Amino acid sequence: MDHLSATRPGTQRSPDISREEWVEMRLIHTFMRYAQPGLHSAVVLLVSMVVILYRHVDPFSLFLWAAAVAAVTLGRYRVIWIYQRSLIGVSGPALRAFMARYTWTWAASAMMWGASMWVYFLKAPVYDQFLGMVVLVGMAGFAVGTFSSWLPCFKSYVDGLGLSVLVVMVYNLLVDNGLAATFNSSGLLVLFAIYWLVIRVSGQRLHYVQRAYLELQYDNSELIRSLTEKSRAALEAVEIKNRFIASAAHDLRQPVHALDLYAGWLVAEPEFVAQIAPKIVRSTKAVNDLFNSLFDLAGLESNPLRVNWQTVDLAGLLQDLEAQYAPFARERSLRFRIRAATGQVRSDPVLLQRLVGNLLSNALRNTHRGGVLLAVRTRGGVRRIEIWDTGVGIAKEHQQAIFQEFYRIPLQGTEEGFGLGLAIVSRLSEAMGHPVGLASRSGRGSVFWVELREPGR
Repeated sequence: MDHLSATRPGTQRSPDISREEWVEMRLIHTFMRYAQPGLHSAVVLLVSMVVILYRHVDPFSLFLWAAAVAAVTLGRYRVIWIYQRSLIGVSGPALRAFMARYTWTWAASAMMWGASMWVYFLKAPVYDQFLGMVVLVGMAGFAVGTFSSWLPCFKSYVDGLGLSVLVVMVYNLLVDNGLAATFNSSGLLVLFAIYWLVIRVSGQRLHYVQRAYLELQYDNSELIRSLTEKSRAALEAVEIKNRFIASAAHDLRQPVHALDLYAGWLVAEPEFVAQIAPKIVRSTKAVNDLFNSLFDLAGLESNPLRVNWQTVDLAGLLQDLEAQYAPFARERSLRFRIRAATGQVRSDPVLLQRLVGNLLSNALRNTHRGGVLLAVRTRGGVRRIEIWDTGVGIAKEHQQAIFQEFYRIPLQGTEEGFGLGLAIVSRLSEAMGHPVGLASRSGRGSVFWVELREPGR
């Protein structure tokens, strides 16, 4: 298998290429890699044959045969040049079409070499005939090692060589010499037929061995790639878990510490209960909100979401969201506008409301002046829900990271919350297949959108 593992073209596998295409590509490139040295050997043999037979056979027949072999050899050199110019490293239909188009050149070359027996068989001295037949036997054996990588060309070559030799031998034994052909000559014919069959079977078996080797190499590569990806995912999961625990502990410590201070203050000075009680309520709410977010995120991580696909009325969805978040907007003195649109989409009504609600809550928390717009629009033929705000905006370098757990933009005006809302949005988006996107400019506000499916899609 050394000649397979040493092949350079096509060893780097594209992730888009299938197993069969990759194996086929490697076999063809291996075949073509050894085609040119085989042609160089053929040129040397052609010159040697002409020199050996020149004085012992008809010169016209010899040079006519040599010219035919030379022409076919030049044609095969051109095929190799075309391959080297534009097809090294290529796979798929283009490579298969190239091989199908030029397979006949190997068959033609083999037939020309087999036709050499027409020049010397039973015409030249026995020693010259022996050398000529040794050349043909060697070429057939050479084809097993060099041409078996690509089975169509191997079969064409061996069959072309065998058929032409058998035709010449049968013609000379039965037509030129009649039925009086000697037993030795007939035995030679049988031996060559057996050798031809052995070569053909050997080449097929070697081809299947090479194919099995490449399939195993591909499978091992896939296994290594899969294990590498899983190892990377496991390391990332450990890193996320550590960051998750550290951030949760940090965010939990602040309100709990505040509760401890307020409780101590209340014990020491109970007459200030009116001032201390609201602070305790706010701290308790912060702890409760953090636990709710943690439980939501942990539930999404540990249990695969079951999406209950239904037809969702968009106008009703936006009205429910307006009723839920309008009081919060009024409390913050923000304008909250709704631009509902008639129509229906295919989604899970509960999860979709939860996803859009998290985006809406995030926009309201990070907007201090102006307002928030919740609208349904169609862009590029795709229906989507958009949330516009006039908040502090998100710089480009933060726009990917904000969907990670506990990530908060280090800017004034964005410190509220725990950095879990958009992480939950990311999980819900992935589960329902509703892509979430955003566009934002720092200091100018942001727009988030959720792409939806039409009913029946």
